[in-house]
Amino acid sequence: MNTIMDTLRGIYESFYNAIVPEQRYMAYIDGLKVTLVISLFAVLLGVVIGVIVAVIKVCSGHTKNVIVHVLGKICNVYITVIRGTPLMVQLLIIYNLIFTSRDTNPILVGTVCFGINSGAYVAEIVRAGINAVDIGQMEAGRSLGFNWLRTMWYIILPQAIKNILPALGNEFIVLVKETSVASVIAVNDLTKNAQYIGSRTWDLIPPLLIAAAIYLVIVMVLSRLLGILERRLAKGDHH
Repeated sequence: MNTIMDTLRGIYESFYNAIVPEQRYMAYIDGLKVTLVISLFAVLLGVVIGVIVAVIKVCSGHTKNVIVHVLGKICNVYITVIRGTPLMVQLLIIYNLIFTSRDTNPILVGTVCFGINSGAYVAEIVRAGINAVDIGQMEAGRSLGFNWLRTMWYIILPQAIKNILPALGNEFIVLVKETSVASVIAVNDLTKNAQYIGSRTWDLIPPLLIAAAIYLVIVMVLSRLLGILERRLAKGDHH
């Protein structure tokens, strides 16, 4: 009995030391803010890149314009390279090759890198959404006097985006978890701050478990919101 009590007391003290002394709980809060900022702006950048790349790829299959075909090839290379190489390697390359200044904000680097990475996956999601829209919608837009690009922007894309919103939500959830590797470029995100607290307490496991629990709560909340969104979209389709 005493052994069990001693074990429980030791666990309590470990987590207490990882949270309370020196207001260490603030480190988790500050790290969480950085994680959410990077995730939010990265997914916005990823959506912009993804939509542009998807439209170019779809357009390259419906035109004989040489420039569009070249852009389509470039987009294919971009998607292949980004999806075929590890995220951490991309992060280190962008940080060391592109952002070489000592004054570079690592949060900006992380946002750009995660945005570029996410863009490749979003592009395929958007392209699938565009291809899922009935071909008659394009013909209807052209019959109204719209050119191909205006039809794509005003008629096809809005329907495609509505259909792929759940998939984009899943991409955001994945992105939140992937930002944990940003600590390799000295971004003080949730994971990095948990490691710092572990170095202060000489016990790394409790801070990492706390960080893992926070990530889990974020994912559960986002998944819940995504489920609500999917149900509302389904009701809208029935009406």
